[in-house]
Amino acid sequence: MMTSWRNKHPVGFLNNGNETTEQLLRETLYNTRVIVKPLPGYASSALNRISVGVDCDEVYPNIFIGDAASARNKAYLKRIGVTHVLNTAEGSAFGMVNTNSAYYKDTGIKYKGIHLLDLPLANISDYFYETADFIEGGVTSGGKVLVHCLMGVSRSSTCVLSYLMIKRKYTAQEALRIVRQNRAVGPNDGFLRQLAELDNKLRRERERSSSSLSSARYCQHL
Repeated sequence: MMTSWRNKHPVGFLNNGNETTEQLLRETLYNTRVIVKPLPGYASSALNRISVGVDCDEVYPNIFIGDAASARNKAYLKRIGVTHVLNTAEGSAFGMVNTNSAYYKDTGIKYKGIHLLDLPLANISDYFYETADFIEGGVTSGGKVLVHCLMGVSRSSTCVLSYLMIKRKYTAQEALRIVRQNRAVGPNDGFLRQLAELDNKLRRERERSSSSLSSARYCQHL
């Protein structure tokens, strides 16, 4: 039986008792207004997504969330300068997107795929750190990263949110507001719960690090 990220990192309580919860993130999600913008690569909003045939948004500098059609449209990816593609729904079953590294061989795009169903019980947290590393590698190399699933709503957004929390040190609420303002994302309830657990873990680690630093500075002045 595979050990999940949640089993390896129990929740515990923060020193201030201010735990992030699934309910808090759900409220943040629903209370954040989506700002409608033109499709990336097209200056005019007159060109709607249906006519172009893709649904994609830049949710953070050089990071895009899109649907399966965006990922399969290599001409569109070239148009917006995508250098890395993260498929969070790799597979041929219903609800999955059947692409792989061979699909992008003629483009020079670097590809990573994870097999993940959009179900509340799916352990997307098992992939938080490896997907964050992939996104970070693309951005820090001067590239642009498309993160996609089937619809660009749940699996892909959850991986972008965990990236912002792990690598950019945003809280879960801050990350949700940033991404939600730029695209109508909606991680399923199970994914929200795992993001809340990640948030509590990261905040505890930062509290411990801050306490250790304060203790070290105190000792230096004794």
